[in-house]
Amino acid sequence: MTQNREHHYAENVQEHLHQVQSLLDKHALVEMLARKQVVPRQKRHELLRNILHKQHLAELQNKLSKLHSSDIAFILEALPIEQRLLVWDLVNVDCDGEILIEVSDSVRESLIATMSPKELREAAEQLDTDEIADLAHDLPHSVLRDIFMSLAIEEREQLRAAMSYPEDAVGALMDFDMVTIREDVTLEVVSRYLRRFDEMPDHTDQLFVVDRNDIFKGVLPLNRLLVNEPEVLVSKLMLTSTIKLHSDDKAEQAAHSFERYDLVSAPVVEEDGKLVGRVTVNAVLDYIRSESESDILNTAGLREEEDIFASVWKSVKNRWMWLALNLCTAFFASRVISEFENTIEKLVALATLMPIVAGVAGNSANQTATIIIRSLALGQLNQANTGRLIGKELTIGGLNGLIWGGIAGLFAYLLYKSVLLGVILTGAMVLNLVLGALAGLLIPLFMQRMGRDPAIGSSVLLTAITDSGGFFIFLGLAALFLIN
Repeated sequence: MTQNREHHYAENVQEHLHQVQSLLDKHALVEMLARKQVVPRQKRHELLRNILHKQHLAELQNKLSKLHSSDIAFILEALPIEQRLLVWDLVNVDCDGEILIEVSDSVRESLIATMSPKELREAAEQLDTDEIADLAHDLPHSVLRDIFMSLAIEEREQLRAAMSYPEDAVGALMDFDMVTIREDVTLEVVSRYLRRFDEMPDHTDQLFVVDRNDIFKGVLPLNRLLVNEPEVLVSKLMLTSTIKLHSDDKAEQAAHSFERYDLVSAPVVEEDGKLVGRVTVNAVLDYIRSESESDILNTAGLREEEDIFASVWKSVKNRWMWLALNLCTAFFASRVISEFENTIEKLVALATLMPIVAGVAGNSANQTATIIIRSLALGQLNQANTGRLIGKELTIGGLNGLIWGGIAGLFAYLLYKSVLLGVILTGAMVLNLVLGALAGLLIPLFMQRMGRDPAIGSSVLLTAITDSGGFFIFLGLAALFLIN
């Protein structure tokens, strides 16, 4: 059922995108045809052009007005720059703030660049303080200052606090829109208090119990409020043993807590126990999605999220660093091969078999690295079990080397009628798969020890090691046992 709903949602979003693109294409066609008309008919065609122009834009604007902010964000990300800006101009200004929060950082940058300071201030006024904090690093300093001065004193303090936390801290996920109650009141008093709200904060599944100094005491789930007698005190029903997050905790730890305990919301407290905010499941999901996208980019050696329709030069600058490293490692691998030129000249078959040794080991190393990076992300690796995991992965590498190396060695024998060549190929694959397993283990562990993301450029480094190592091992064994 859930998969059907997700599939239906994806179809709807794609259909919205298709309809917007169709209207944009019609608009572009009218523009092109109108520019090609001959001069004597200029006035008539200009009139026709204006009518069609306004018709298509009005139809597009009407379409956008019916879409959710998240859907509009998706559409903007899927459009080339010139079409994106045209659509952005047609979006209802009351949605600007929400859309800026939803789009990716790179697309947000392109949209903000077209907005005036007044438009940016008006967009920020639509947002809560925690959302303004998410937007703050993309706003011009003068605009951020004006927004800050326009806020009430309490909101200023909240914004200052939210901006003080690192992006990977719980405080950066926290919002301040929550309902607090006292423990010495009855459920009837709580119910009357809640009825004073126009609407409850999103994802409110529990009320936070605090004392007069805002020290966190526990939570009152809404289901307990609804099914118990009005005269019962909050202190009798509230839960004191509950998951609490600290503002300086890693956001990753919060994500694990939400997944492990099926949380919808969780309180955020300071060291002194004071309640300062809450984290909700939607913020956690956004964080997980962002981290997943970041891990994919880092694995490929990309430094930052890239707008797929960004300028060529900007994309080149984003990709150059690890490509430069890859070029250096490729030169190193070529130097390894050059040291065995005489060996290859004597037996050309070595040149055809080298890629097998490097390719299989590279794939195996990436499998090992993926397992290790996942284990590090889940907090499953520690000093007590690292040694055992290293032994296991090295054993797997050796066993896979024997199996697939044996198969490759058999094919080498059948092709070149040399038993020794098949044995050397098998041995080289065993050694290189063990080397790849070791690299797949140590590179992520070293990255984490250095305080870096274990996924950053891991595939590039692993490829370099398994290529150079594979060539050296295979050609070295051939030089020792086959040529001499």
